[in-house]
This record gives sequence, structure tokens and C-alpha cells, in this order.
Amino acid sequence: MEKTQLLANSKSIQVNAVEDFPPATVSPLITSTVNLSATTDFTPSDILFEVNGNVTFTGSCDDPGLSVITWLDYILPPEMSLLTLKIIGKTYRGPHPTPQPDRVDSNQPSVVNISRYGCLFQLLVTTTSSQEETKTKIRNLLEADYTDKVITILLHFKDINIRHIALGNCNKTRHQTRQGLFEWPITTALQTAKQPCQGDRNKTASRQCQLGYPIIWMLPDLKQCPFVVETIPDLDKIEVTPENAMDVVEMIESLLKDDPDLNCTELGTILNKLEEIVFISCMTPPLGKAIIDIISYILESKSHLQPVTNQILNITEMVGDKMSCVDQTNYTLIAYGLAITAVNVDPVNFQSLTFGVLFASESLNPEIYLNKDPFQGTVAFISLPSALKYSFPQHSGAQPRIQFQFYGVPTLFMNNQTEKILNTFVVSASVTNASGPIKDLEKDVEVTLHHLQSNPLGKEVQCVYWDFNQNEGKGGWNRNGCRLHNTSVDYTTCLCDHLTHFGVLLDISRTQIDKQNEGILTLITYLGCGVSSVFLGVTVLTYTAFEKIRRDYPSKILINLSLALLGLNMVFLVNSWLSSVGSYGLCVAVASVLHYFLLASFTWMGLEAVHMYFALIKVFNVYVPSYILKFCTLGWGIPLVICCLVLVLKRESYGSSLNSRSMEPLVNSEAFCWIQDEVAFYVSVGGYILLVLLFNTAIFVVVLVQIRHMRVNHPVGNQSSLLLQDLKRVSSLTFLLGLTWTVAFFAWGPVKVPLLYVFCILNSLQGFFVFLFHCLMKENVRKQWRIHLCFGRFRLQDYSEWSQTATAAAKPRLYPPVRMPSVRSIKSSSTDSTSASSNSSQRQVSIRRPNLDLVCKKSLALPRVQLYSTPLPEKSALVPEEANTETWQYRSHPRQRLPIP
Repeated sequence: MEKTQLLANSKSIQVNAVEDFPPATVSPLITSTVNLSATTDFTPSDILFEVNGNVTFTGSCDDPGLSVITWLDYILPPEMSLLTLKIIGKTYRGPHPTPQPDRVDSNQPSVVNISRYGCLFQLLVTTTSSQEETKTKIRNLLEADYTDKVITILLHFKDINIRHIALGNCNKTRHQTRQGLFEWPITTALQTAKQPCQGDRNKTASRQCQLGYPIIWMLPDLKQCPFVVETIPDLDKIEVTPENAMDVVEMIESLLKDDPDLNCTELGTILNKLEEIVFISCMTPPLGKAIIDIISYILESKSHLQPVTNQILNITEMVGDKMSCVDQTNYTLIAYGLAITAVNVDPVNFQSLTFGVLFASESLNPEIYLNKDPFQGTVAFISLPSALKYSFPQHSGAQPRIQFQFYGVPTLFMNNQTEKILNTFVVSASVTNASGPIKDLEKDVEVTLHHLQSNPLGKEVQCVYWDFNQNEGKGGWNRNGCRLHNTSVDYTTCLCDHLTHFGVLLDISRTQIDKQNEGILTLITYLGCGVSSVFLGVTVLTYTAFEKIRRDYPSKILINLSLALLGLNMVFLVNSWLSSVGSYGLCVAVASVLHYFLLASFTWMGLEAVHMYFALIKVFNVYVPSYILKFCTLGWGIPLVICCLVLVLKRESYGSSLNSRSMEPLVNSEAFCWIQDEVAFYVSVGGYILLVLLFNTAIFVVVLVQIRHMRVNHPVGNQSSLLLQDLKRVSSLTFLLGLTWTVAFFAWGPVKVPLLYVFCILNSLQGFFVFLFHCLMKENVRKQWRIHLCFGRFRLQDYSEWSQTATAAAKPRLYPPVRMPSVRSIKSSSTDSTSASSNSSQRQVSIRRPNLDLVCKKSLALPRVQLYSTPLPEKSALVPEEANTETWQYRSHPRQRLPIP
């Protein structure tokens, strides 16, 4: 390591009289203080001197205070004692060419680090010499060289001042603390006063009178004293006075560190005390800074601020108004997310005034700009017109002062609106001691605010101001007097005819939900979609692997519906991951595929209802060639056409938004590729789904009516068992037709959150319920599982219910042959078993009304489409032998059956 060399430049040392002493040119931030004089006794020959200036360190210096103390201890003679030392904030640090005095080693590198600090220390000199002689001797000592064996440091004083200090006293004072009220008596410099603790009289507190220019009290030592003000409610016992205002503020700061999250009572106590302080005190810069630091801390806490918003705004405005105690033209107080600027203006020559704020959430404090045009990165900008001068105070002697306020914490301005949120920071302007309310200005105030959430799709925005009288005095947003001038993706400019707190609201009527419920709903949705994907895959494999259960039309429709739902769930599960890649093209592709599978799922749900319509209502005179082919063309073609139209007409409708919840509640992730254009969403998704659900609901009602009529006209079997079967069929149809999606259309108002939970659970698990009703609860599917998948005693022997067709065909019939219907014999996927299906049923034929005179001897006078469910004889003369023993039957004529769910 290199050596330390400490040098003083004699040419830079000056000795000035006390009255000529200028202020030190250093930063006011004190980084270290050393006190070496607690037990010093004075003699008549003692003289006190104070030395201050800037000290420069050339080389590596980790502890400047220790280096200066070591240097002074080395150069000072025994008759000179160092009493106190302060190293004040660093004013410069960086590489610098090394000076080349004669005493510097020639091998020293050409560039070294330079550190400059303010230095202030007091010396006690025991001497009989005069003050001037002693000052000269001190200067000569400061010129001495100092070399450390470890580090080389060049210490250089600039603008040094040496002054004589007259030994004096600290004045009597009262100090309010959390440990109680202490009255410190008049005390001589460098002496320590002691007082008994208010909470425990057997213990003492101490406070030293610090020597300096001027002589002041140091902070008291209260370590032994217990707290008298232990909690925030204890502040109510403290009476605020102009003398103890700063003490009370310091107490509040200390209490906030112990209790960061405030309840309503604690929040009210603190704000009431701050109001008292602001009202009775002259607002000095340290006091104002301490108050806005407390306000900033409250804004960042998790406290419920809505009931006290007006009170907080009034306190900050009073702080700015009370800045008249400061003899400066402009003054700014800044804390995190909060800024107050007070500007004195000329009432005669006032033309205009602008206020801009540059603030990033990761930065510590906002930056304030006066009379500068907006530039990139400005989050708030307000321009005041020249017409404002007519509202300045008219009485003589009053100095017009304009105050600007910036609030970078939007949670302060929460209100009861659920359809709109504050999408900007808030900025305000006011005139101190104005002649009256500032409104109806001849020229509008221009306010430009940056969006917190980008608005690429041009959602509705509103220019508003904070109305203190709304919500029963709690405050709220009002549009009167403000109008929208222009808006873009990131900025909105408003024009208002008055001065107050301005903001911009964003319409989120279909998106707002609190974070906690949003997270739970997201978790439910992803878990449900994962479970559904697994069981949909099992359903598809089951129906495609076993040929005997996919012969009928409902099974083939079910396979297509399951494939559409499986695609929807799989794309949804990987959407957030793919959108995080950040590729726009990939995001468009993912969004369009998700859109396609969503529409395909609803299309196949609609086709299920169409098939039920053919089977239940249009049971006669129906001819549908290429039945399943046409269904597949519609089921997969219609969604493709719609998605292609969106891509061709407005491809930018697809994209990603960090806060997009257009598909609420399915889309609640931080990044999700989906339809971002409201028109495209409502037309291609909302409108299409609504039409399908209306049609499916109508078919569902018709089915329920038919079941009801059947039960009334033919009350057979055990009623509780029949009720259970009906309940199973109704539940099966509900999920098969997607009727659970109708819940989303009722998720509004106070029941929104509960219905969203119902929506997420039912629809994310739709694939599981399809598997439950159409695989697990179907006897013929379970038989196929046992035949092909089970072993041992659980396995069934392979057999075919359809292999006996020839035998059944040889049996005598009581009626002549009738041409078969065009829609082949099926058993709906929602019933307990499949219907018979033979080779002859595969042909496409027309349906003709049978000759009812040829019906069986027990001819029943039933309606044309009368249905019932009951076990049939094994060898019925009306039904082929290969039919299931329990199925839906059309008994009014001996034609091919069209089963329905």
C-alpha cells in the first residue's frame, strides 16, 4: 500500500477577524462529529479558537475524520488541545491530475483520487501571547507536512478562517421529547447539564453545551429515561406551542418508525397534531421539510387514506402558504412522491408561469422545473395564464405567492368509483391570500399529465379536479370546469378555468377488481384449466381409441368439442409465458390462436344444440346429407373466418397489455396476449358468444319442457331415482352447451366478485365435467375401459352388443319395412348408454311419416314426439333386439330413432 502524506499550502491560509468571517463554502450535510472536550477545565490563560475551511485529500482516504485528528495530534504542541471536530459533507470526489509541489515524490502516479470535505474544529490554547500571535502560530503549524506509513495524503486548506471564541453560555430552554418535558438551565460552554427523568425520577438525562460559533446545545442523552409518550395516542397529552413545534414533529417521526402501519385513530391523531403545528408556527425550512417527510411517509404506508384525503391536502397547502416566513423568492420542499414549491411573483408584470415535474418511481425524489417547456420524461406540467394576476391579493403590502403541489402517490385520491381509476399523478396550483375563489378565468389553465397505464387503444379518459365537498365532505373527482384538449397513448392535456388539484381518470368499467381477489381468481383459473386439459385429453383418447362408442353422431360432436376446449386451455396456460418473450409477432399469433379456439369451442357448443334441435323438434321430413362433414365445416370454419377478418381489417387489435383484462376473469396475469381493441372484442367475442348462448339456452328450455311433459304424462318408476336421473341429464346439458358462461353477463355491482368465483370454477373445470358426464358416468364407456384397460377379475370379456344384428333382423316384424331417417340412429353423449347402430342406419335416406295403423296391438295414443325412459322387454316386436334395454324411445311409430340428451 502507498504511504500517507498530509500537506498544508501556506499560501491558502488566511487569518481574519471575527467580524470579517464569511460562511463556510461546504455542504450542510454533517457526516461525522468528534467531541473531545467533555471534561475540560479552563484557566484564565486559556484562549479558544475555531478553525474552518475546506480540506482536500489527494490519495486514498477511507476515514477523513480520523486522518485529520491524527494529523492535528501530530502537529499541535502540548499547549494546544483539540476540543471538537466536524467533517462536513463531501463536496467533490473523482480523478484529478496530481499536483507537482517540490515535496511530492516524483514516482507518484500522474492521476489520483481527489476528495474534498468541509472541516471545522475548535482549539484550546494555553498561552500568554496575544490573539494575533496565537493565530499566526496556528497557521504556521498547519503548514507542517504529515506522512503516514500506510497511505499518502495531501491535505490542503482553502479559504481557512481562524477566529477567537469568547467563552459563553447556552441559554435556558425547554425540550419536549418522548421521554418527557425537560427544562435545561443556563450552562457554560463545554459543560454538561443534568435533569431527572420524568418517567423515573431516580434516573437522569444529560445535555452538553457545545462550544462553537455560536455556542449551542447538543442533543440530549436520554438513554436512561423511559418513554412517557409510548404510543401515538399519547400525543394527545402534548400541548403544541411555537417553541416545541419541532420537538413534536421529531416525536411523530420517532413514533412512525415504531408503528409504520397506522389505524384510523392513530392517523387522525398525527394529522391533528400536524394541523396544530402548521397553524401556530412560522414555517421554517427545517420544520416544513420535516412535516412533508411525515406526510410522504403516511402516503407510502398501508393506511386507509380516503377519510383523511382533504385533511392531508389542507396541511400541505398550509405548509406552502406559511412559507412567507422564508426570505426567499422561491422555495421548494421535496420528499418521496411529494413536492411543494412556493413562488413570489410580481403582481404588475406577471405574464405566465409554468411548473413541471420529472419523477420516476425508482428515484428518491421528484425534480421540479419552473418556466421550462415540457420535455420527455415529464410526468406533470401546468401552465398558468396571465389572466391569473386579476386574482392576486389587492390589499397593499401583500406579496402575491403562487404555490404548486405535486402528489406522486395516487392512492391518496381513492374514491368510491368502481368504473374509473386515477391514471395520472396529481398536480395543483393555488394563490396565497387570493382576493376570492379563482374560477371562471378568461384563459384556461393548461395541465398535461403522463399516464400511469398506457392507453394505446384510446379508452375513454376524463379531465377532473378534486372536489372537497363530494362524498359527504370526504372529497371526490368532479368534471365541472375541466375539458379534454387532446390525449395520446402516454399523455393527456386538459384545459380548466379554475385552480385546484388536477388529474385524469381512465375508464376501466369492465376490468376493476382488487388485487387479493384477482390473485385468487387467477390461481383458480390456471389450476382449473390444467385439470381440464388432462381430462379432456383422456376424453379424446377414449372416444378415438374405442370405435364402438364413437359410431354415433353425438360422440363425434363430443370429440370435436373436446378438441376445441383442449386447445383453448392449452393456449391459455402458455399465454403468459409466451407473452413474456416480448416478441410482437409471437404475441399476435398467440392471441389469434387463443381467439380461434375460444370461438371454436362456442361454435361446437352451438352445434350440439343444433343436433338436439334436429333430434327433438324436427323429427320428421329431415334430410341432411354429409351430416358430420357439414358440422365440421361450420365448427372449425366459422371461427377461422372471424379470426382472419380481424387479422386483415385490424391486426393491431391483437397484442399484449400489462393490465389487460379484456377476457375477465380468465385474463388476470401481468402480461397476456389477447384482443386489445374494445370494438373487436365486443363484436368478435362478446357478440358471438352472446348469440350462441341465447340459442343454446332456448334449446335447453325446450329440452326441460319435454322432460317435464314426459314425467307428467308417464309417471313410471321410482320418483327419487327419476329425479336423480333428470338432475344428471340437466347438469350434463348445462356444461355441454356452455350455459355456465352466462354467469359472466351478470357479474356486475355488489355480486360481481362472488359470481366471478362461480364463473372461474365452473368454466375452468368445464373439461373435467365433460369427462365426468360423458366418460366416467356412461356405462358403455366404462365397459370399454374394463374390456381393454383392466386386468384380472375387473376385466370384461370382449363382446359386441351390435353383433347380433343379423339375428334381430331375422325376427318377424309386425309392420312392413320403412325407409330409415337421414340422421342415423344415435344415443346422445349425455344419456346413460348409446343406441343401436347398424349398417343399414349408415345410409342417407329421407324420413316419411309411418303408417300408424300398423302400430303394435297395444297401440298408444301418444303425441308425435312423446318420449319416455323405461326398461324394454328383451325381444320387443317394436324395437330391434340389439337396442339397449334402457334408452330414450320414440314409441309412436316404428322408424329409426333420433336420440337426444
